[in-house]
Amino acid sequence: MKILHTADWHIGKMLHKYPLYEEMELYIAFLLETIKKEKIDLLLVSGDIFDSSNPSIRDKQMYFNTIIKLYEADIRVIITGGNHDSIGELNAPKEVLSAINTTVVGGAPDNIEDQIIEITNEKNELEVVILAVPFLRDRDLRKDQVGKTYEDRTAAIKAGIKDHYQKLADICQEKYPKQAVVAMGHLFAEGSSTSESERDIHVGNQAAVKSTIFPVEFDYVALGHIHRPQLVSKKEHIRYSGSPIALSFSEKGDDKSMEIIEIEQHKIKAINSIAIPKYRSLVSISGSMDEVENKLRKYTSEDPLPSFIELKIKEETFSALTISKVEELVSSYQDHDVFKILKHQSSFEKGQQDTASLFQAGLSIENISPKEVFKKRLEAEELDTEKQNILLDAFQELLEETE
Repeated sequence: MKILHTADWHIGKMLHKYPLYEEMELYIAFLLETIKKEKIDLLLVSGDIFDSSNPSIRDKQMYFNTIIKLYEADIRVIITGGNHDSIGELNAPKEVLSAINTTVVGGAPDNIEDQIIEITNEKNELEVVILAVPFLRDRDLRKDQVGKTYEDRTAAIKAGIKDHYQKLADICQEKYPKQAVVAMGHLFAEGSSTSESERDIHVGNQAAVKSTIFPVEFDYVALGHIHRPQLVSKKEHIRYSGSPIALSFSEKGDDKSMEIIEIEQHKIKAINSIAIPKYRSLVSISGSMDEVENKLRKYTSEDPLPSFIELKIKEETFSALTISKVEELVSSYQDHDVFKILKHQSSFEKGQQDTASLFQAGLSIENISPKEVFKKRLEAEELDTEKQNILLDAFQELLEETE
C-alpha cells in the first residue's frame, strides 16, 4: 500500500491581495498525475484545506471539484481540519463525501475513537490504521484551566496534546497491536523552521510540542501547519509535508514536496519525498532606485506563471520625491506579462521618516499585519513580558475569530 501525505493547501489564499488559484490548479493537476503514476492508495491532507474559515464559493468549488477528481482516480482520501479551517464548514458535507471514499474530521469529536480509521488492502485485509487528528483547539485541551496563569495555560495545552495522542496509542495497542499506525496532526513542533505565512498557533507558539509527545507505537506522523517540508527533530518518520505552493515571500527559496509512505506486511517499508514543480517564482529585488529599475528591465522568467516581485528601495537620504517615483515605477509595470509587483517599500539611512516612531517610511499599510501594529502598541505601554504575552494571546484569538 502507498500513502501520499500532503497538507496546508490554503485554498483561497491571497498573497498581497493577489489570488493564488492558478498555481493551486496546476498543483491539483500534478497531484492527480502523481497519484496515477505512483499508484497511490490513500491520500492524507493534514489540515488547512482553506485559507479562511469562511471560504468563498470559488474556494468551495475548487475543493469539491478536487474531491470528485480524486474519487474518479479511485483513491481513498482522509482530510483533517487545521487552525484556518472552520469545523462546521468542513464537517457539513462529511456524510455525503463519505459516499465517495472521502473521510473528513474537521475538529476533535466527542468520542476520541471516531478519529481512528481502518484502511484495508485489495484483499479486504486490514493494512494500516490512520489516526485522523485535526487541529486541537484550546477548548479541546484545557477545559478546566480558565483563570490560570499564562505559564499554566501553556503547560496545559502541551499536556493536553500529549495526552490526546497517548490515548489513541493505547487504543491502538489494545485493538491493533500488529498493524502499522499512521498519525495525522496539525500543530507546531519545537525547532521547526517556519515562514511568514503561518498564523500563530497555541498561545503565540509558546506551546510548541516536542517530538517525544508522539508515542513509539506510531510508525509515521503526517503533520501539517508548518509550510516548509522538513523532519521533526531529525526523525525520519515524523514529517511536515509543507504547503504545495509558496504562500509568502519568505518561502521564495523553498523546494516544495509531498511524502510517499510505502507499507508492506504491516510495516513501513520506505518513506520518500516527491518534488512539486515550481509554477511561479517569488523574487526580492533590492537596491537604489536606479539599480532596481535596471534589474526590472532585465528580468526574465521561464515559469508557466508570471513571477511575483517585492521591491526594497534603499536610498541614503530621505526624499518624498523618491517615494513618489517608486509609486510611479510600480504603476508603470502594472500590466507586465513576465512579472507582477506585489509588494514594495522604501528605506533611508538619513533624514526625516514619515512613520519614524513605528514603521519604515515607504512601507505600505497593507504590508503591516494587525499583530505587528498591536505589538508596537504594547511596546509603547512598556508592559512586562508576561502581560504582553497574555494580551498577544488574547489578541490572536480575537483576530482568528474575526477572520
